Amino acid sequence: MSQLVQPESPAPRPPLWQLAILGSLLLWLDWSTITRLVGQWMHDPNFSHGFFVPLFAGFVVWQRRRRLARLQAHPSWFGLALIALALTLLVLGQLGAENFLARFSILLQLAGVVVLFLGWNFFRALLFPWASLLLMIPIPTLILSQVTFPLQLLVSQVSADALDLLGVPVALEGNILRLAKMPLEVAEACSGIRSLISLITLAVIYGYLTETRVWVRWLLAFASVPIAIAANSVRIIGTGLLVQYWDAEKAEGYFHASWGLIIFVVSLLMLYALHGLIRLIWPEKGDSA
Repeated sequence: MSQLVQPESPAPRPPLWQLAILGSLLLWLDWSTITRLVGQWMHDPNFSHGFFVPLFAGFVVWQRRRRLARLQAHPSWFGLALIALALTLLVLGQLGAENFLARFSILLQLAGVVVLFLGWNFFRALLFPWASLLLMIPIPTLILSQVTFPLQLLVSQVSADALDLLGVPVALEGNILRLAKMPLEVAEACSGIRSLISLITLAVIYGYLTETRVWVRWLLAFASVPIAIAANSVRIIGTGLLVQYWDAEKAEGYFHASWGLIIFVVSLLMLYALHGLIRLIWPEKGDSA
């Protein structure tokens, strides 16, 4: 006589009071780190996009709510190990005044809580929104300084070559373009690092919202690097043309923050144009009908 196979019942969810206590304790430990991070978003234009990243991650989680509701909870004690590692990084970051370690520890704590209370299957389902939170953490100063100067030199070289092709006499000395009327220095703000960091974040968000093909999302994210370089080169080329053919004094303010928004808009238009070109060459199946 055959027996009916009972469907596997979902694993019981952990009591909310345990999650509330642990969450409150971690929030208390992380409060000073969080407030400093938000303060940097408010006062450093390089990282003002940080406000939008948690909202985007929350939106992705909300979109996946039905998929998450179907998953079974398989809590793992390995989550405690992740939390312990995260707290170690938090202590090391605070003792060594290393903001990146302390801030990354918050994400590691979040991963540990998910694994501890819900299991690895939930963390895998939340991997993308969790990883996207990395975009809200400012790049360590050491790495930023290592990236900024090569970008300055690259933008300077591209701008000098373009000005030469346009008939503007220019001599390049490092990150200084010497024109006939005045020298132009490609400062850190003109290296593209400011728009690059924000543009990568926006490319990830834009790709997720407008594309279903994963390879196109990755391509748009990687393309934000040359796009930022090209947009800032246009900024410097335009300044050189103003100096050569109009008024050198009026061109002196061209590198300042007032032009930053214009360059960022130009970058977005270039990203949108690239996406349009990709869809034209490799249309999605639904678009070809």
